[in-house]
Amino acid sequence: MSGSAPVAALPMYDFPEIAAANDALWRRISAGLRSRGVEAPAALARGRDLTDLWRDPGLVFGQTCGYPYTTALRGAVVLVATPEYAFPGCDGADHRSFIVRAANDPRRALQDFRGAVAAVNSRDSNSGMNLFRATIAPLANGRLFFSDVIVTGAHEASLAAVAQGRADLAAVDCVTFGLLARFRPQLVASVAIVAESLPSPGLPFILSARLPDSTLAAVRAVLFDALADPGLADARATLGLKAAHVLTAQDYERVLDYERGATAALYSNLA
Repeated sequence: MSGSAPVAALPMYDFPEIAAANDALWRRISAGLRSRGVEAPAALARGRDLTDLWRDPGLVFGQTCGYPYTTALRGAVVLVATPEYAFPGCDGADHRSFIVRAANDPRRALQDFRGAVAAVNSRDSNSGMNLFRATIAPLANGRLFFSDVIVTGAHEASLAAVAQGRADLAAVDCVTFGLLARFRPQLVASVAIVAESLPSPGLPFILSARLPDSTLAAVRAVLFDALADPGLADARATLGLKAAHVLTAQDYERVLDYERGATAALYSNLA
């Protein structure tokens, strides 16, 4: 190990309604790791600052966003696998963003929203900002497109901002949108999809780059065992988790390609 206490977290899709399923998945992975002689915490960590969590040298299992993975976390974490989800908009290891307006907004095409207000969950979010920016860039013609961008702190909050009229458009990844459709149906019914972004590698499972290769091999093997365990079928269904794929850092260059494309189109910022 790294000398730090082992920590594990699944913070990206951890709504209260699916926390128990995340816990069940982790218990299976944790037990498998310990059976292989790898230190693993009994419970998932919750409530920690994500930047601090992702850089923890004891991070034995976590999940991050594709944009931080390719930028701020480069060299600090290692890919375990990329999950495949069973929600509309997901395709193998790829996901995409849905760009949404208020259900009662008469505007139907993205170009109708020039001068509008955009909502983003975070400025370092792949689905909430990077894919959103890449979708708008061809329409912007190198000029300012939105009059303002508000940062909401969460995809759910971005949907609420659109539904309540505080923003006109937001981009939400298809996994979050699918979970919100299940658990917050009134919120999802208050918005409508205007467009879909291009696909991008999904949110990867990771561990600290300071852990040995043997730990990576063990975590990957135990993860795939858990994904094939019939006893976890209900938990996987609750999470919408179908499978996982072993991608490479090069596969995630597509995330940066979208950024480069927006920059080449003279549209480096949403507003």
